[in-house]
Amino acid sequence: MFVTSFPRDFCIRKMSTAQGSGGAYGAGKAGTPFDPLEFIKKPQVILRAVSLIWSIIVFGCIIAEGWHGDMCQMHGDNNACGYGTGIGIIAFLICLIFLVIDAMFENISSVQHRKYVVIGDLGLSALWTFLWFVGFCYMTDAWRRSEEGAPYLAPNGYGKDHVQAAIAFSFFSIITWGGLTFFAVRRYREGVTETFQEGYNPEQNASSPYSSFPGSDTGDPYQAPFGGQKEAPEYQPPTY
Repeated sequence: MFVTSFPRDFCIRKMSTAQGSGGAYGAGKAGTPFDPLEFIKKPQVILRAVSLIWSIIVFGCIIAEGWHGDMCQMHGDNNACGYGTGIGIIAFLICLIFLVIDAMFENISSVQHRKYVVIGDLGLSALWTFLWFVGFCYMTDAWRRSEEGAPYLAPNGYGKDHVQAAIAFSFFSIITWGGLTFFAVRRYREGVTETFQEGYNPEQNASSPYSSFPGSDTGDPYQAPFGGQKEAPEYQPPTY
């Protein structure tokens, strides 16, 4: 019974799962009303909002007072200022886009599309965790090698606090983006597990697609055609 009915039931369930009628990847069923309070309580939303603010601080401090004339105050290495500004602006845009996607995630009916969103979140979060780590090390080393009285440094310590703030918040960004990577991995694992469980759950009491042999009165749907025959009646010779 299980062998004959499993392929059909499994295909039907996989088709319904692909259409995404149920919840998956850390979200409820599609069409759930948007709840702002529940939305802002989500860990990935909190971390994303914090990462957005810190990215503004990083590139804002560098743009505002990280330059002295046309030279970067971090050892005169313009690439250090450019790197911090670049990853900060792109991180800001990524956080903004994914905050909108997080708000719309409950209304994504396709499980496959939810999977793509989570994979994208996972990849970008892991990548920016690494880029922030590189940026922190790069800017810290450049600032450490800066010499007092060098032409690339502004007089009277102008911009010093801004440069140090940019370096500090680039370090904090490593932590928040690492947290986003962690929650993206957890959402992906939950989604894969839920999808597999919904697809591989054949009904144990599913009826057989094959009808019983005609004429069988035993109630067994697999009664052999020549099994359990009644005794033949005695032969009656014909009368002439």
